[in-house]
Amino acid sequence: MDFPVAGDLLRNRLIMATTSTESPATLSAPAGHPRNLGVPFELGWIKHAQVNKSAVERRAATLSTRRTVKKQWQAAWLLKAISCMDLTTLSGDDTEGKVYRLCAKARHPVRRELLAAMGVEDLGITVGAVCVYPTMVAHAVRALEGSGIPVASVATAFPAGLSPMKLRLEEIRYAVGEGAAEIDIVITREHVLTGNWLALYEEIAAFREACGDSHMKTILATGELATLRNIYKASLVAMMAGADFIKTSTGKEPENATLPVSLTMVRALREYGEKTGYRIGFKPAGGIRTAKDAITWLILMKEELGRDWLEPELFRFGASSLLTDIERQLEHYVTGRYSAAHRHPMA
Repeated sequence: MDFPVAGDLLRNRLIMATTSTESPATLSAPAGHPRNLGVPFELGWIKHAQVNKSAVERRAATLSTRRTVKKQWQAAWLLKAISCMDLTTLSGDDTEGKVYRLCAKARHPVRRELLAAMGVEDLGITVGAVCVYPTMVAHAVRALEGSGIPVASVATAFPAGLSPMKLRLEEIRYAVGEGAAEIDIVITREHVLTGNWLALYEEIAAFREACGDSHMKTILATGELATLRNIYKASLVAMMAGADFIKTSTGKEPENATLPVSLTMVRALREYGEKTGYRIGFKPAGGIRTAKDAITWLILMKEELGRDWLEPELFRFGASSLLTDIERQLEHYVTGRYSAAHRHPMA
């Protein structure tokens, strides 16, 4: 197929790809939606929450087997995945130069010649956000000036979350003061493991207040919460307390984002939305490394919540190495050949 001619086809696929398969019209989310203000703590709601583990696992097992996308459709879904990506560096060797290089990649996540070959170079595709440590926020803000790409910062003693509460709140305020538009907070896992749901609610509500106008993503660290039922309850409490997003993992736990965990959290998100009218975002993070993984998670969101949860306002990937594989797949689409990872440097 001639790629310049195919450009219009791919452009249409990018618009249509995420509306072409069946999905339940569970919640209707307009392009602009009110921010979650939270609701009063309701212990009875939490206590009666149940999760059918075997049913969740059966449903999760079908997500990668019942759907497949090829050719232009696959390229369009992968471009959509890039637009929902929080491009992340959270390493001890982060430097100003490394953050600047990552931000350059965030502005131009796919090599220009590949976009030109697909006829979509004018779409202005960027990642959803860049995520860094609080001390790197100012560097990222400068590097992304004028791009429209928000800077996200982890906070609250990421990843363990075990510093004194005063210090965790100060870290949020510091990151916001440096220019972070989004804050990824971590919870105290002990509150979940001991069933102290009110303490969890009050902690997250305090974090939300400290965030001010910056949106808050609540990291549950699901690999350390023991059961799917705990994960479901923690998701509900986080949303009650005002979370704008709920997020699976820090990426530092032994087990990070999995499909059963993600399905459990998405179902909690749907229940909260149906009861309160608020639409909450979802961010799987950790362990999502391949283009195939990205498409599977997009299918999960499309089938469980509908088309509107395939936009960066309501869905993000926490990603560091995912972009490399997606770009390799796009090069294969253009050239018919797989390239080495070093042809697509991250930073």
